[in-house]
Order: sequence, then C-alpha cells, then structure tokens
Amino acid sequence: MNTTLKHWREAATLILTAGCQHLGVVPKISAPGPWHGQQQKTTFDYEVLLLQRSEKSGFMPSAFVFPGGLVEPSDFSNDWVKVFERHVQKPNFGLGVVKQPPDTRSPMFISDRMKFGSLIPGEVAFRICAIRETFEESGILLVVPENSSIEDNQKFMAAYDQNSETVAKWRGEVQGDPLKFIEMCKELRCVPNIWALHEWGNWLTPLFSKNTKARRYDTAFYICCLPRKPVTVDDQKEVITFKWWTPQEAIDQLQKKTWIPPPQLYDLSRLCNFTRHEELQRFALHRGLEGCERWMPVIVRAKDGMVHVLPGM
Repeated sequence: MNTTLKHWREAATLILTAGCQHLGVVPKISAPGPWHGQQQKTTFDYEVLLLQRSEKSGFMPSAFVFPGGLVEPSDFSNDWVKVFERHVQKPNFGLGVVKQPPDTRSPMFISDRMKFGSLIPGEVAFRICAIRETFEESGILLVVPENSSIEDNQKFMAAYDQNSETVAKWRGEVQGDPLKFIEMCKELRCVPNIWALHEWGNWLTPLFSKNTKARRYDTAFYICCLPRKPVTVDDQKEVITFKWWTPQEAIDQLQKKTWIPPPQLYDLSRLCNFTRHEELQRFALHRGLEGCERWMPVIVRAKDGMVHVLPGM
C-alpha cells in the first residue's frame, strides 16, 4: 500500500447487485419534454446492496453506503502470490490491461507498488480489499475454486455458500485480523474472485473546510453482478442493518430522510440506465477496461445549505 500519502488514505468499495425474482415497478418518463410527459411502467430485475453504518461511526455515521473500507497492508501482501499462483504471470493477474492513457489514469491505479515492496498490482489489491471488506461487513464471500478459469469467473457467479459454520468462523477471524483472509483462501483452496469485479469509478473525498481535519479517502469503486441474492448478515458493529433495493427504490428513500452520500447517490442514478441485470453485467464487463478518472466533488456553500458540484454539472 502507499505509505507516502499525507492527506487521504486509499480505500475500495463494491457496488454489489443481484438478480431477484420479484420485480420492483417504477415509473419511467418515455416521452421527451417537460415534467408532464407521459409515464410508462418499467421494471428492474435486480437489486443493489446498501449497508447502514452505525451512528457511532467516525465517517458517514448512519449513512447507507455500498460495502467497502480502507486498504490494509495485507491486501498488498506478497503472500497473495502463492494464492494466485496460476495467474501471476498474466497482466494484472489476468484482469487485462486498461485502455486508458496513463496521463488521464487515476493516480491510485498507476502507482508503482514495487516501490513499496509489493508484488501485487494495485488493480488486484484494491479488488482484494473490496472483497474482504464485503465479507467482513455483510458475510458475502466472493471467492472461486483455485483451479477455475478466468473466463468463467467473469460471468454471473454466485457467492460462496458452502459450509456456513466454517465461513462464519473465518469471518470473525478476518474481522480481527485482515491477514487471516489469506489463510482462509489457502485453507479453503480458493481465490478472491477479482475477475468478477469491474472497474466503475474513483472518488476522492472533498475538502470540507480548511479548518477541519475531516477523514478523506481515495476510493476505487467496483461493480459485481451476482445471479441471485446471497445470504446477507450485518456485523452489528460497523454495520447495523442492510437493504437490497432496486436503484430507483434506493433513490426514493431520500424522501424518507434516509441519508445516502453523494457518490453512492450518483452511482445509483447511473444504474437507473439499466433495468435488466444481464444488460448491466455485459456493460460493466466491457467498460471496465476503459478506465476512469478520479472525481472530487467541489463543495459550494449557500445561505440555505451546501451543494456538491460534480464534473459536467
């Protein structure tokens, strides 16, 4: 991990979607023009996982967010080379090479991790972090057998659901020590399914005030599409509850005074362009190698509130 950062820390987040049997019906304006345009009914055949943080959290208390958290030194541990033994000779462990020119690529992705003593590329380590944090916070374990093929792992893959008692035991150990995630993979003979995670975005926490030393994070956002909802269990520590909502249902929660931070709200709005899960998965798979820019909202203060201004607005 990058130990030279002074003003923020690196993190990873996972937008986790899953197919559902029931369909959430939402209105869709199909005709161009003003707000009185005709509305038709459309449906989402998938939902997205949002976790509510504890009100005691030091960062975004009580907010509904995607699973994720800080990068740990263990995510860049050279011990992962043994776990990914079949893939270490491939570019980015078989993830492929992003087409984006280096001069527009996010700094967290192009940093040379060898300078910090790690043989694990950033694109791999950040995915490991997102998978580990998702496991810790929701109990959802995104791993595949060590001998499985990359091509299969990129498709709709279910979460690991074998031997729930063993998984629960390992979850507690990983929560106490992130290094245990490596041990778990070795014992279960599995690898984190980094190939099912597709690059989606990169958000940098804005500077709220020059006089305030608020926590700031440079966060890689990934997306993963599961064929069905896995068993989800909050940890009653950092996470007090969870919800599986369609993207539009999640956005509608704002009217009920549910707090969803700007990056999550923005990406939920992006998901609203896809009502069919298969279409979203196909899009995510292809756009993942296009890369992304790092975005930092600019805060504009007014007499009656505060506005987060994003690129293009």
